[in-house]
Amino acid sequence: MATSTSARGSGPDSATADPPGPAPAADLRRQALRSRLYRWDTKASPYAFVAPFFLVFAVFGLFPLLYTGWLSLHRVSLYNVDRAEWVGLDNYTDLFTGPASHFFWNALGNTVTLGVLSTVPQLMTALGLAHLLNYRLRASAFFRTALLAPYATSVAAATLVFALIFSPESGMANWFLGLFGIDPVAWEAGDWTSQFAVSTIVTWRWTGYNALIYLAAMQAVPGELYEAAAIDGASRWRQFRHVTVPALRPTVLFTAVVSTIGATQLFGEPFLFGGQSGHQGGAAHQYETLGVFMYDQGFRNSLLGRASAVAWTMFALLLLIGLVNALIARRLRTSQ
Repeated sequence: MATSTSARGSGPDSATADPPGPAPAADLRRQALRSRLYRWDTKASPYAFVAPFFLVFAVFGLFPLLYTGWLSLHRVSLYNVDRAEWVGLDNYTDLFTGPASHFFWNALGNTVTLGVLSTVPQLMTALGLAHLLNYRLRASAFFRTALLAPYATSVAAATLVFALIFSPESGMANWFLGLFGIDPVAWEAGDWTSQFAVSTIVTWRWTGYNALIYLAAMQAVPGELYEAAAIDGASRWRQFRHVTVPALRPTVLFTAVVSTIGATQLFGEPFLFGGQSGHQGGAAHQYETLGVFMYDQGFRNSLLGRASAVAWTMFALLLLIGLVNALIARRLRTSQ
């Protein structure tokens, strides 16, 4: 049997029973193609995954930015955008030294004032609330969730409620002042009173959000530092000053920069606060911010080129804030 099997395998039909393998040249070409496709896949796949973001950013971010910059160099009406007249830097000159300079510098000053009045109390209160929540409290999960309730509230709803609170006729703020014998205050009409009222809305909405950021950073501080401070006899206040605050410097810097950027773009609160009287930003522009001023120039006065110049000025301010943030962050890293 073994002899016959060997005979069949060595006969002329052995080629059909055991076909030869592929030619060496074809095999090499297939391996080279597979290797090339693998290299393309490893190099191109990351770009393919991030391409949707860049596509959306180019359509909804980069193009509006460049188009706004182009409009800022033209005199163009909102109702006739196709007929744009080239004026160069005249729109910027009108903002800084021209007819609109008074309103522009007033809006810039109000933006800075509202930013300080809202950012400083907001971050200080958030830091204190986070310090309290960092210790073991009953129903701590409820309090942490409650801190996000103002942040989840819409700007329109919150502003309208606070407009009623600061109403000069029957507002709760004047009722509270009346308990101490203080005369009613026309909150919306005054310069500092209106800015205080608007900054109160901003502080109420964003304090809880920043408090949770601080709380997350506090929970990342090693517990051994607090134990060592307690052994040395440090009170909770000294632990907060000498352990918690130094560890939170990068986080405090981050929240300060984000809050400053938000204050620069402030629009909803000052725009809606004077809704009852029909004055967005105040009858005397006493709490008109750069965002409200840009809206007035573009949609009320139909000066789309000047509004675009305001937008690019705000963009330059944001770049300056980012540069200051980078310099301070580098200095903190160097000191540490």
